[in-house]
Amino acid sequence: MARGSRAGWPGRGRVGGERSGWRGRSRAALEAAAGAQDLRIVGPQSSEPRPTSVSSRRPVWQQPFLNVFRHFKVDEWKRSSKEGDVASVMDKTLKSAVYRIRGSVSAGNYIQLPKTSTQSLGLTGRYLYVLFRPLPTKHFIIHLDVSTEDSQVVRMSFSNLFKEFKSTATWLQFPFIWEARLSRPDQAGAAPPGTRWTCLQLDLQAILLTYLNRCYRHLRSVRLCASLLVRNLYTSDLCFDPAVTVTEARRDKLAVTPMPREMAFPVPKGDRWHDHYVHIRFPSDSLEAPRELGWKSCSPPEAGLPGPGLQLHPRVVAGGRTLQDGISALVQTSSLTASRRAPLVPAPLPEVSLSCERLGALARVGAGDSIHVFACTPATAPAAQDDIGVREVRVSRQLWASLHWAQGADRQQQAGQTGGSEQEPPSPKSKDAACALPPALSPTPAPGSLVSCHMVGTHSGGGGDRLCPVGLSPGACRFQSFLPDPILRLKGAIGFGGHSSRWALWTKDGASVVYPCHAVVVVLHISTGEQRFFLGHTDKVSALALDGSNLLLASAQAQPPSLVWLWDFRTGGCLSMFQSPLHSVCSLSFSDSGAVLCGVGKDGHGRTMVVAWGTSQASLGGEVIILAKAHTDVDVQSWAVASDDTRMASCGRGSVRLWRLRAGALRSCPVDLGEHHALHFTDLAFERGQDGPHTLYVCSRSGHILEVDVQHVAVRHARRLLPMQPPSGSHTQKPTFTSGPGVAISSLSVSATMCAVGSEDCYLRLWPLDFRAVLLEAEHEGPVSSVRVSPDGLRVLSTTTTGHLGLLDVASHEYHVLARSHTASVLACAVEPGSRQLATVARDNTVCIWDLVTLRQLYDLRPSDQAPCAVAFHPTRHILFCGFCGGTVRAFSLVASDALMEHRRHRGAVTGLAVTPDGSFLFSACSQGTLAQYDCAAPRCSVLRVAGNMVCQDTGPSPSTLAVSRDSCLLAFVGPSKYTVTVVGTASLDELLRVDVSALDPAGRHRDSAVAVCFGPLPTGHLLVSTLSSKVLVLDAASGRTVQELSGVHPVACSSLALSEDARLLVTAGDRAIKVWDSPAQAYPGCQVFIGHSEPVQSVAFTPDQRQVLSVGDTVFLWDILAYPERTPWGRQVSALIPCPPATWHLLNPMSRFCSAQGSAKTPPAGEVGLGTGQQEEEAASGACGLPRRQVPMPLSQASPPQLAISPTPAEGSDGASSPRDTMAPTATRPDCYRHFVPRFKTSCLPQSAAFPPAGCERLRLKAVVGYSGNGRANMVWRPDTGFFAYTCGSLVVVEDLHSGSQQHWLGHPEEVSTLALSHDAQALASTSGCSSKSARCQIRVWDVCTGACRRLIFYHDSAVQALAFSPDDRLLATVGDYSDRTLALWSTATYELVTSTRLLEPVHSVAFGPGEATKLACVGQGAITFWFLQQHGADIHLQVRREPLPVGVGAGELTSLCFGAPPLLFCGSNAGQVYVWDTRSRRCFLAWEADDGEIGVLLCSGARLVSGSNTRRLRLWAVGAVPELRLKGLGARSGAVLLERELMLDGAIVSAAFDDQLSMGIAGTTAGTLWYVSWAQGTSTRLVSGHRNKVNEVAFSPDEARCATCAEDGSVRVWSVASMELVIQFQVLSQSCLCLAWSPPSRRHLGPQRLVAGYSDGTLRIFSVSRTEMEIKMRPHPSALTAVAFTADGQIVLSGDKNGLVAVSRPQTGMTVRVVRDHQGAPISAIQCRSKEHGDFGVPGTELWLAASGDQRVSVWAADWLEDRCELVGWLSFPAPALTDPPGHLPPSLAAFCPWDSDLLVCAGLGPRKELLLYSLHQKQVVETVPLPLFALSLSLSVGARLVAVGFTERLLRLVDFASGSAQDFAGHDDSVHLCRFSPSTRLLLTVAHNEVLLWEVSAAQGAGTTVPGAQEVSPVPVGTAGPPAGHRACSRQ
Repeated sequence: MARGSRAGWPGRGRVGGERSGWRGRSRAALEAAAGAQDLRIVGPQSSEPRPTSVSSRRPVWQQPFLNVFRHFKVDEWKRSSKEGDVASVMDKTLKSAVYRIRGSVSAGNYIQLPKTSTQSLGLTGRYLYVLFRPLPTKHFIIHLDVSTEDSQVVRMSFSNLFKEFKSTATWLQFPFIWEARLSRPDQAGAAPPGTRWTCLQLDLQAILLTYLNRCYRHLRSVRLCASLLVRNLYTSDLCFDPAVTVTEARRDKLAVTPMPREMAFPVPKGDRWHDHYVHIRFPSDSLEAPRELGWKSCSPPEAGLPGPGLQLHPRVVAGGRTLQDGISALVQTSSLTASRRAPLVPAPLPEVSLSCERLGALARVGAGDSIHVFACTPATAPAAQDDIGVREVRVSRQLWASLHWAQGADRQQQAGQTGGSEQEPPSPKSKDAACALPPALSPTPAPGSLVSCHMVGTHSGGGGDRLCPVGLSPGACRFQSFLPDPILRLKGAIGFGGHSSRWALWTKDGASVVYPCHAVVVVLHISTGEQRFFLGHTDKVSALALDGSNLLLASAQAQPPSLVWLWDFRTGGCLSMFQSPLHSVCSLSFSDSGAVLCGVGKDGHGRTMVVAWGTSQASLGGEVIILAKAHTDVDVQSWAVASDDTRMASCGRGSVRLWRLRAGALRSCPVDLGEHHALHFTDLAFERGQDGPHTLYVCSRSGHILEVDVQHVAVRHARRLLPMQPPSGSHTQKPTFTSGPGVAISSLSVSATMCAVGSEDCYLRLWPLDFRAVLLEAEHEGPVSSVRVSPDGLRVLSTTTTGHLGLLDVASHEYHVLARSHTASVLACAVEPGSRQLATVARDNTVCIWDLVTLRQLYDLRPSDQAPCAVAFHPTRHILFCGFCGGTVRAFSLVASDALMEHRRHRGAVTGLAVTPDGSFLFSACSQGTLAQYDCAAPRCSVLRVAGNMVCQDTGPSPSTLAVSRDSCLLAFVGPSKYTVTVVGTASLDELLRVDVSALDPAGRHRDSAVAVCFGPLPTGHLLVSTLSSKVLVLDAASGRTVQELSGVHPVACSSLALSEDARLLVTAGDRAIKVWDSPAQAYPGCQVFIGHSEPVQSVAFTPDQRQVLSVGDTVFLWDILAYPERTPWGRQVSALIPCPPATWHLLNPMSRFCSAQGSAKTPPAGEVGLGTGQQEEEAASGACGLPRRQVPMPLSQASPPQLAISPTPAEGSDGASSPRDTMAPTATRPDCYRHFVPRFKTSCLPQSAAFPPAGCERLRLKAVVGYSGNGRANMVWRPDTGFFAYTCGSLVVVEDLHSGSQQHWLGHPEEVSTLALSHDAQALASTSGCSSKSARCQIRVWDVCTGACRRLIFYHDSAVQALAFSPDDRLLATVGDYSDRTLALWSTATYELVTSTRLLEPVHSVAFGPGEATKLACVGQGAITFWFLQQHGADIHLQVRREPLPVGVGAGELTSLCFGAPPLLFCGSNAGQVYVWDTRSRRCFLAWEADDGEIGVLLCSGARLVSGSNTRRLRLWAVGAVPELRLKGLGARSGAVLLERELMLDGAIVSAAFDDQLSMGIAGTTAGTLWYVSWAQGTSTRLVSGHRNKVNEVAFSPDEARCATCAEDGSVRVWSVASMELVIQFQVLSQSCLCLAWSPPSRRHLGPQRLVAGYSDGTLRIFSVSRTEMEIKMRPHPSALTAVAFTADGQIVLSGDKNGLVAVSRPQTGMTVRVVRDHQGAPISAIQCRSKEHGDFGVPGTELWLAASGDQRVSVWAADWLEDRCELVGWLSFPAPALTDPPGHLPPSLAAFCPWDSDLLVCAGLGPRKELLLYSLHQKQVVETVPLPLFALSLSLSVGARLVAVGFTERLLRLVDFASGSAQDFAGHDDSVHLCRFSPSTRLLLTVAHNEVLLWEVSAAQGAGTTVPGAQEVSPVPVGTAGPPAGHRACSRQ
């Protein structure tokens, strides 16, 4: 054999030569190299040598192949890196070690070569071989960074996460799409089960040439991301065939290069390689080059394996059009030949034509989830054919490609069925190929056309994968025509902004406005209202720029890394799309000529960056180049480019800079701002001069406008805009420019004669350039965000933060609204049939009604009490129905603009509304499963029925929750569970059909569930159901039979669907796209995809005229249907849609024949439903007559449905509230037992931001927690041997020392902690809390007991966690979700990674591991106990389950608790009070006894003793020593052997307990919030920890700080010892709530030092003596509930205020009320405070000063002399409340207090124009200082010893403001609104309260650390409204 050098292998001689090149190679590599050289010269030789430029770089040491892992020593991790879960495991298939990369986040689990990004692999091999296997049901990503000849780095990414091909100049993304079998349809994306080891062969050189027209240089880096197994990586210049061994190639003398032994996969003897593995070669090498490239194919003819040895390759389909002008479109189809050696030149591109076989492959397409576009050259693209579904459609210059992965195909069976061999398709140039094409497929299409197939799928004739409709043979799978393409065109968009409301631009002629609408750029013609769109963005548009000549438009999208699009503004075409160096673009600016585009934003490290692009050649077909880029440390808020293309300016916080673009660099010069250097500048603009810019105008947030001299780089003038100040007269003053506090200016725009200014006070103002006086101003509905003066200077464009776009005409002084928008995503929509009006409801709590013709807003509904979530129109009357989150349904008249009715029949949020087409009935569904029926024919729309347990409770608000048939007879909905769809009669609500959608796919791996429903038109009787597995089922509404099934409709579940009236078009919504399907009931419907939304589409609908389609999500899109549906007679239409004879039409809708009978007295035939008037309606409502429930066939032999609880119409005059006993059936999914944890309902949420102090600088330290969370379950642990004792209080875990009483507090949980678990070695504590507003899943924390640090944070369960348990060896942690989650998960305590998890069929209340067995655990639930067994096979752990129901002889019930006893005993408690004993070996129940009268929630067993705790408050001790002997008797065993030893009655239901090993002593927790120490030997219980069970309404310190008092809703007043926080005294008043209290002041000898006054809900005052522990006196000075109470400074008078605004003055000595102050009447009194004063202060006599604050934002200050019975008004403060657009659910209270460090000041807070504290001077009668707050204050307390103010907020935050240093610190710890905070008299302590949680804080001295309060300043005196109370309401005169 010849071993000389060949041109094909430059730089390499014989094997013996170049010894240095082979040094270190293995023997296997040398043998493979020798074999490769011998085999390469047997076949035909290539006559064209490899280009020298490519071959000259090939290092010898990389030949013939390179083992990448071995060369870079991956196992040592010195030259490579790993992150996350990367481990070396043994693979059974390959019988070798492989690397396993797994994890839920691919970006956090990977192997990277080389170790750092600054290094390079330098691998020059053309082919990269990746030997890997995807992990089943997971995703993976492979990133390759390659270097090109021009030193450009290009990233190639391959992943099954991608849904479509994407490309930029530096990034190629190739998706993997799994081709599924018919029997196991898999989702596109995640790898299906049974994935095989794969040899992925990537031709890096061909990929770069094909897609980017670049030359490959070397491979820089590789990153393999989770989840996959990888064996190795290899590079080589040779194209290996993995299916051929070296021995076979030598024996058969094949012209292929076999895979070297080192790279080969092991194949069992006698089997074929393709039977076990998959080979993917990408790109496919069976392509020919387009002529434009200039490549000539000199490769040898293809050689294949002879005879039956031929194997099919997997389908590799990639196609599209490149982004380079010099490359034509191409077609790549699957290779039908065996692997062969690659040619020595890059794989040539094809001369494009389609053979019949390829067209047949295109025709055999099924439903899929993405678009595949097969591009053709202009000369050879085939024309469209209706019979195969191939159409012509023009696309933009984008590249679409897909990489299909065929898995599981039986290659040998395919080869056998095709005769044992595959014929190569006819050559495109041969006559056979031409003759085989149909006449219409002659290659003569229009230039630039593309052949598109809108569906993905394969239909093979063998045993391979295929997709076919249900009930149709593979031969019947054919496309129907679907023209035109596209069928939809965007007509209009309702909305403005999205990412920002700053961008609105004028066109050059001033006739149009350009603005973004989320992901769409809109051009609005002002005079006609027509809209033009720029489509292509996939995320919200973050910036816009338009050049001066209106030729170029630039737009950037928000999703990082940001993409910039350059558009031809006149034609709307995309000229270029490029990835910006900026991670996020916040601003774009064009020069007037359009030659320079500047972008400002942040880079990947968060630094501000400026980029200048050259765009002069873009319109001529050239590229956009980067002229310069620069980083800057200054803040940039706005950017402007001058008219000369080289000068620019920027402004930001404390910075104004002038920039210059010169010599490829951006240089800047700061403007000397002088005294204005600290201003926050927001916008700037150059003046419009003829000879260049001379002046730059800059505005600031403080109201300043600076004129900057551009030539001298200096400030010329500085002015400040002042707010309007009402003088003494009636006329308001215009704003002026002088000194003083300014108005925040957000934007300005300059013309030749004026300057337009937009400010945050909602005004647009026009000024002359000398700013002497304002010319014109216009008030907006919200803060103005941007202004733009038109080119002619006659109009001003303005935008607001509330989503309004408007136009001010300067000449006519008229303001026109151009666009309005919701400020949050739209939830649902409804179209009124008669008047083309559209109603939308959005997350901004508004309902808007729009005109579909003009797209203008007609009505705006902003309810203040509840958030709307569903809407529906009455079909014949102008009435809008609206459902709210609070369960209310209201009707509004659009004619009278008034509310017609309101019903409160739901307990949960309304999830759906539907009105029958005839207008007879309205239906509403809620999140609690209730379905309500209303009579719409009546004028007041009365309630007919309310049925519980009807609708699924797992669904949120959706317009597709309810569906009514077109004949108004049937109602369909998802329920009662998410797996079933139910059809009922609209009149009687009798169930006609129930379909279990999860049973329609018995071979599916996961249980499918329904998402949305929709009825088809008559008379088809079809019901369309979308499911969670991305299917759309077309069902027969009468029988439930599946007519059609569309799989893979969307990548995610279809959220909404709508069918046209003629059933020709189906529109579906999924994720951010909508799809239009042609004739969905046919065998293979066509599909078209339309994008434009940047958020998931919530709803789609047809307009009443069927000519347009609506889609709502982030905004509202209106689409025109370009092909109007044919309105053919139903006789012809039905035959094409229903695959059944016409004789069966009457069975499709059993209600349709009798709908006309409504209103008549005629009785229908027996067995059918008849509804009439009078008695028949009553009988139908009561179920006396109607369709029998079992008469309609139930699919899959489903069991009889549960009976429904139907309530009658409420009585006249009732409030509409429904009692659970009357109207609601027990909810099946929510267990009826107290053992199951239910979190307390809260309206507060977590704060968005907070100023937490640095560690060690906190002014507050949490000292003690009062109380125990009785709402938790098993939320207390105690270990007697170590003394560790922990419990929960709200979101805190409290660790207490029982000897000293000291506490540690572990913070971190955002919500209420539900349960605790302590490891057996007492080293780890697990705690869990529910979902929060910032996390969609609940939080599990694992704490280190020794240090108190959090070891691990786990997010897994969707809702609350019901139970936790450690295994006996502490190696596993079991977590069980609550009734809505129903998931059991096992975690490894070594790494706290998920070991395994499973979905539970029913709610589980408790879980426990077997004693000494970590592989067995048991759960209890509804009527059964479940045993779980852990089995481990290698690295895989599985759970085996066995469910054992209760024996029939002992009855049925809910098992609520369990504990293991002496082996093999297991004790279980039930909700009926029984205790069952199980033998775990035989898994049978052999003993049961009545242990209590109520539910048993706690069971503990040790030895011969058992402790049970129940909701009857009983804690019992049982002797069970004889139970082991009874297990042999079975159910005949008598419970007399079980003896009750002890019993204790506690103060609440037992929720937790922990005892020692002998069960002689322990601790028990109750729902009353108490922890008891229990001693069975003494038979006693001692209170350890106690707290309030209900809300705490007031808290106060005693004057000596030794004690504090609290009062609560349960009527109790409790006195606590401050030192130990133990309960000392409790005063209890039954049947009343104690709402306020106060301590008596000190040093009053005759009154006693220890007295408390408390106010109650019945208007009574009670005074208690603390020292004597008795009530002294009871008074009733008020007729209504008291809200505030206080002692006067001398302690002789009690002031009290009630909810009606009355203030009473009472004397405790006599019990008399001496005075009633009525000035605040009408608003509840929120605060009363007294202090002493000097006689004559403030010009009035008296020795005391007191104030009262009321809920109407008014505060009155009074001077009093009680001995002389004088009380005079000193001052009256009135703080106007703003007109809130979105008022909170509960308005903040009015708070006021005397300032303890300045007797002249009052500190006030409440609902005002701003969130702030006001300091009001009593002498000056005006506000002298303000302190801004992040939120409205809910509680307030001022310290006496230091200048500190504590403020509590609704967002669970406590803020401490230090007036001395001006700093503020925020503290967390509460899980609800902080509604009380009180300093102690010495300021050493602080008490805060949230609901029933009382926290005691220790106040430390100032350490100089804290966050400076922003904006806190001394302000100019601002007078507050001092108007007195209304006339006739004064009880005391004012002098």
